Amino acid sequence: MANTHIQAEQGWLPQGTDTVVLGLLALALAALYIPSYMELSRTVWNTDEQGHGPIIFAVAVWLFFRHRHAVTALVAQPKPGLAWAILVPSLLMYVLGYSQSFLMLAVLSQIGVLAALILLFRGRAALRLVWFPLFFLVFMTPFPESLVAAVTGPLKSAVSVVAANLLYNVGYPVSRVGVILNVGQYQLLVADACAGLNSMFTLEALGLLYMNLMQYKSATRNVLLAVLVVPIAFGANVVRVMVLVLVTYHFGDAAGQGFVHGFAGMVLFIVGLILVLGTDYVMGWFFKDAPAKEVVA
Repeated sequence: MANTHIQAEQGWLPQGTDTVVLGLLALALAALYIPSYMELSRTVWNTDEQGHGPIIFAVAVWLFFRHRHAVTALVAQPKPGLAWAILVPSLLMYVLGYSQSFLMLAVLSQIGVLAALILLFRGRAALRLVWFPLFFLVFMTPFPESLVAAVTGPLKSAVSVVAANLLYNVGYPVSRVGVILNVGQYQLLVADACAGLNSMFTLEALGLLYMNLMQYKSATRNVLLAVLVVPIAFGANVVRVMVLVLVTYHFGDAAGQGFVHGFAGMVLFIVGLILVLGTDYVMGWFFKDAPAKEVVA
């Protein structure tokens, strides 16, 4: 019985080889995924629609880092069978995505690869600890343009309708033709970055990160807040468009398309965060559970 316990603690590798193997695996992962990240930085991460990618990646790395002590404190209980069952298809996904320049597959494959390696070295308990950082990597995944266009079109139309009606009802000379807003002598096109799927996706990531950090015990509260982030993101997009319309109307087209246009993206996330915090505060009246105690140092 004692020998079994010692073997479980040592894991599946001979004692003293873990550091060497982990170092080699880190180099292998770098060789696999650095080219994909370089391609992301040259292409989609340079656009307004996907500019959140590096931030999502940095947050995911930080989330992994803050769980390091809890993971290393666990007794190693490797699951090699399950690990290889996940690792092989994930590597095939990477090969297919990278060889065909399909970045979505190449980036998504890292989630399966990392999950498999965690199972191989530490076991299911460690995977349960870091499931959220792994899941969070989904939000940096570039979606196919066809899917983005299919979802973004209706979103832009809805945001344009709400923004135009609100401004018109408070006395501004605003009219709308499709996703083009006419205000005074100016015309503004509601672009994908202003009211598209990616901005909503980023705000959803922000809401889920907030819930993960709060560690509420109530599953109902967490699910409800996650669902409410969708209309919150829609509302924040409406505010962003309204800010740009008002700036253009009062200060001219140069102001609306200059620094303020970029700053409106920050307004989007500030408004979204305020609405998430406000919604959570109201939900606290109905859900009295306190945040769970932090499990990591």
